[in-house]
Parts: sequence; structure tokens; C-alpha cells
Amino acid sequence: MRVAVAGCCHGELDKIYETLALAERRGPGPVDLLLCCGDFQAVRNEADLRCMAVPPKYRQMQTFYRYYSGEKKAPVLTIFIGGNHEASNHLQELPYGGWVAPNIYYLGLAGVVKYRGIRIGGISGIFKSHDYRKGHFECPPYNSSTIRSIYHVRNIEVYKLKQLKQPVDIFLSHDWPRSIYHYGNKKQLLKTKSFFRQEVENNTLGSPAASELLEHLKPAYWFSAHLHVKFAALMQHQATDEEQAGKATKFLALDKCLPHRDFLQVLEIEHDPSAPEYLEYDVEWLTVLRATDDLINVTGNLWNMPENNGLHTRWDYSATEEAMEEVMEKLNHDPKVPCNFSMTAACYDPSKPQTQVQLVHRINPQTTEFCAQLGITDINVMLQKVKEERRLCGEYERHGDVGTDDSEEDHSEYNTDTSALSSINPDEIMLDEEEEEEEEAVSACSDMNTPSVEPSDQASDLSTSFSDIRNLPGSMFVSSDDTSHSPAGGEGKPGEHVESGDEKDLTEFPLKRLSNEHEPEQRKKIKRRNQAIYAAVDDDNDE
Repeated sequence: MRVAVAGCCHGELDKIYETLALAERRGPGPVDLLLCCGDFQAVRNEADLRCMAVPPKYRQMQTFYRYYSGEKKAPVLTIFIGGNHEASNHLQELPYGGWVAPNIYYLGLAGVVKYRGIRIGGISGIFKSHDYRKGHFECPPYNSSTIRSIYHVRNIEVYKLKQLKQPVDIFLSHDWPRSIYHYGNKKQLLKTKSFFRQEVENNTLGSPAASELLEHLKPAYWFSAHLHVKFAALMQHQATDEEQAGKATKFLALDKCLPHRDFLQVLEIEHDPSAPEYLEYDVEWLTVLRATDDLINVTGNLWNMPENNGLHTRWDYSATEEAMEEVMEKLNHDPKVPCNFSMTAACYDPSKPQTQVQLVHRINPQTTEFCAQLGITDINVMLQKVKEERRLCGEYERHGDVGTDDSEEDHSEYNTDTSALSSINPDEIMLDEEEEEEEEAVSACSDMNTPSVEPSDQASDLSTSFSDIRNLPGSMFVSSDDTSHSPAGGEGKPGEHVESGDEKDLTEFPLKRLSNEHEPEQRKKIKRRNQAIYAAVDDDNDE
């Protein structure tokens, strides 16, 4: 089966599908499946744009709304996860996954599905330690804090995925698993993205939660995006008592959708020829969802998952044969994902722009149907109940959105306070809580070459952009260029295009604070006008 993988989509669906069509004309055959690794930007209307955590100048409608309205249809089944630049109010309607448009499926906060016998899992968002142990407390309308925290990975989703016992073929995450760079061509990575060096050397780049999942799930393939660079690695896992030989994971990260960038890769992946050619629910995953339903938390309080430490009556929520049989009965022994997409919000009309579209916390009928069939809780219904209870008690007006403030001390099991180490990726959309005018002034001063997600005239030249799309061999071979520094070499061909802008020394630029999500108490906040002097970088680098 030919599977295409895309990095950060940034709403450029038309260009991705056009590039796929070109790949099919030049390649051995049609692509059967497209996997997108986040920053998908399923923006339906102007209200959705306001829920996307990017500065206003990057809030462009792009082309997803045409697929949402039915004007266009995705030419290939598309499965995606969320990143950190999303229409969060739209994706929040589908916490367990669902169709955002015909033939375009969102995996949810975390999820596992099957297609042609291939088991595909994923987790949405990026890791931030200070939100990791909170519940899913955010809901529209978001404030300046929750518009960011909404896309931060939570321990409950990692905990659910760690209950899986059956093999996973493909796994998707937006940010990279921490330490994966030690298993590829680290030398070439640091040549391309020199500002990663300190975090790589201190082993603080990437998500520790994703690294934990990588060690537990050991999928055959793991695909990521987020850092806007193509990078391959081969991680050999240690053999367990049950295994004759240790499993290996072929890791591939891809760039963002722009001309002359490595944003798309086509692979040949073995599948079960007898398996149905439609999307199926994964029964083990649904069984875990049912078992962990009582663990759902919609508050901003810090909490720990159950573990075998003498404090919990139950800590194993893995699926049993009997429980999976119960799930199959609830599905009427038909695990096919129903094609039950329905529009839940008005679609953008270019001829009638609506600047004051009301932002509503919606209940999606797909989620309602899914929860009713499985007998589990719709997180959004629970959120609305909590919100109403607080309103009646007068607390909602006093405390603002459901949750706690960001000053709460983090007690995450991960030691991830890298405030003195975090780097700024000049290739990334940068967030700031200040007024846009001040932000643009600093941006102009820093000249960090932050590209807009607005479609460019150059991007329409697919014949040139296709030059960076390659068919990766089934082995995803990793070169030996860096064998003296890492367990395995990295991918990449000599002479591959590397943009010179990535090579700039960041010390010559004034660095700016990216968000106000978390400010360690021991560090004094440096005013913007002094940032050029101190070159201070915050740990909340929303890359």
C-alpha cells in the first residue's frame, strides 16, 4: 500500500493534494492514504480563525473550508492529528476523533484506527510540563492562556495509549519524541538547524511523553513534524522476554508545506490484502476508552494517573478478551467507521465575509453518536455542565474559564524546565501576548524570516516544489554520516537543498518572549525593550 506522509500542513490542502496528484503521475501508482502530522488547520469560518493560536497576521482562511462545505472532496482518505496551530474549537468537538470533512478524519486527542489491516495511532498537540497533569478544562471562548493550553498533551491520553498491548504499525505525533535525534544523522540535523544544538546536547529537545510512548508501543513507523526539518532515524528497541529479537522503529519527521521543502514523503507499507478498504475502529482502543471513562477530568487541577503504588485499587486498564467482545457487540460486530460527517458551523463565504461570527461551544453529533454507542462520556457535555454549575454558583464570572491559572506549580514526573536552554526556531510561527503592532516591530527588528501560511504565488509552481518529494525505500535506510556520534546515521542525500536562512547565528538577533503560559518564580520577567540586551528566552517556546 502506498502511504503519503505530510509534515505541518498549515491549511494548504489544495497544494498537498495537487502535489500528490503529481507524485502519482510520476510514480508507480496511486496513493492509497495520506497521513498529516499536525498543524492541519481545519478552519471553517472566521470564528475558527480566532481560535487558532497564531498572531493575527497569520490568520488566513486557506482552503479547508472548501472541503468542509462539499465544494471539493479529498481525493484520498486523509487521517491527521492536531498540532499547536489549529482551529481548536473545531477539533474540540471531536475529542475521540471523527470526520472534519468527507474523507478527512481526525484521530482525536489520542486515537487508534485501522485501514486495510494497518493499525494507525496518534496523539495530538505538543508537550508542556506545566499542563501535562491537568484535565481537559478548556472550552470556547478561549482566553489568552487557554487558547494555548488547549493543545497541550495531557497525561490521561498518554496513559490510555500505554494500555495497548497489540502491535501498532504507524504512530503520529506533532512534536518529536525526545532523544530520537541520537538515532539519526545528528550532525546533518545540527548543520541544518544549528539553533537546536544546545537542546540536543542537553537532551531536552522534543517530548518526553512521546518518548515514553515510543518505548512502550514500539511501532514499525513513527512520523512527526513541528520542527520544520526533514529527519530520519532508526531506533532499535531492546528485546523483551517474549521476543526473539528486538523491534525497530523507523522514524521520519517532515518539513512544512512550502516550495522546495521536504514536506511530503511516499512510502510502500505492507498491508493485509484481505482487509476491508475502508476505515475501521480499533476494538482494543475502544475497549481502553470504555475502561478509562471514569478517569476523565475536566478541571485544571493537577492529578496523577493510577499506578501500582498501593494507593489505587485499579491501575491496569488494558483490554481483556471479554471486554473487547462486549465492544464488538456494541458495534453490532461491524467496526466500520460510519461516514456520518455533518456540518456543525456555518462555512466561510468569500463573497460575504463575517467579521463578527459568534464563537459557540458546540456538541458534535458524531461524538454524541459515538459516546452513546460505546456508553462513554462526551467531554464537552461534561464541560458544559461544569460551566453551568459554576455560572449558577457565581464562580464562572469570578474565575473566568473553567480551570486554574497558569501560575500553579508543576509537579510533573518529567524534569522539563529548560528555560535556560530553549531555542527559538526562526522558521516557526511565533506567539506573543502583546499587541500586534509591537510584535511586528520586534519581528522586523529581528528579521527572523517567519513565513506566513498565506498561499504564495511561488507555491503554485508544483513542478519545482515536487523536486523535494521522494519515494522512501521500505527499509527507510539511514546513512552512516554520523556513526561516530549516534547509534545510527540519518537520512539525506548530498546536495539536498538547505535554506541559508536556517544557518544564521541567532545571537545577532534580539530574542523575544513567545507566550506567557509559564514563568518560573525564580526568574524575573524581562521587559520587551530589554530583551535585545539580555537575549532571554522563555521555556514556553511554542514551536
